[in-house]
Amino acid sequence: MTNNFSDIPFNKIVKFGQVNMMDMDLFTVSWILGRFCNYSCSYCWPYANSNIPDHQELEVYKNTIDNIKMQARRNGFNKFHWSFSGGEPTAYKHLLELTQHLDEGAVEGYQSVHMTTNLSPSINWWLRWEKATDMLQRRSLTASYHSEFAKENEFGDKILALMEQQVYVTVNQVMVPEFFFESYERLNRFHARGINVTLKPQSDPTASHIVSGYTDEMIQIMRNGYPQSANDEPVLQVKLIDDNNKVYWLDQAERFNAFGFNKFEGWMCNSGYQGIVIRSDEVKRSYSCGDLPLGTISKGFTIFDKPTVCTTQSCVSSADSKIPKEKL
Repeated sequence: MTNNFSDIPFNKIVKFGQVNMMDMDLFTVSWILGRFCNYSCSYCWPYANSNIPDHQELEVYKNTIDNIKMQARRNGFNKFHWSFSGGEPTAYKHLLELTQHLDEGAVEGYQSVHMTTNLSPSINWWLRWEKATDMLQRRSLTASYHSEFAKENEFGDKILALMEQQVYVTVNQVMVPEFFFESYERLNRFHARGINVTLKPQSDPTASHIVSGYTDEMIQIMRNGYPQSANDEPVLQVKLIDDNNKVYWLDQAERFNAFGFNKFEGWMCNSGYQGIVIRSDEVKRSYSCGDLPLGTISKGFTIFDKPTVCTTQSCVSSADSKIPKEKL
């Protein structure tokens, strides 16, 4: 139920990142396809969802994939990880066709796909998605549970069916302070069914820090509760190295906010070089990045040809935090 992540000396860490990005020639793309969502959660940021479809044409998205691969390969990255989110990415009517296009063009040994979803489509749709992605080396989902719309048992049943198809799934629960222990009890029930769970701190509307209202007990639970596992083995995705070259491990970058380890201004960062984010049309180094955009998918963008110093005060998104960084 718990782990010793609190023993990591975060104030002494000088280098870290998602381990497969540190050890492989892997380029990662975090892609918000659009803000359209079929849910309208009371606690969601106003800018994070829309009830109006806002997706672009399939050919625009396919050309973007091809362009990313071309530019990344020029920098020596021949493996790719694609992470789709929204809004609700499954609301895009051509999502399965887009996913199948990931396999176009030669990829040297590894390609993976991830999606953050409210899991609202039927189990039959999810099994079609599983077939559309079975050519990839790894498939994973972050299943965001929203109690205002989802049914707990049905939600869990879909996850277990996908896990049987070798899809790695974790339930993502925004731990709103007012409903913290109600949410925690629900996560207990998911965990008892053999499902991985993630306790996500709620961030403020500017996405610059977590909201107030958490007790010390709540913070400790979010820091160490429910370490990720697969086939009864721990999942350790983030590698951290301190100033004595000692290595530490974290199961997921999502915990960084709970530890307050999200300020990397002045560090050398691979965002924009080994990974990019796409928000509808805009292409940036990362979600929280204060730099100018790299361009747009409709008019063109240019990926950096080398790592660049971070100029942003804080990273809140785990998609930003996991990108390899080194303290100067």
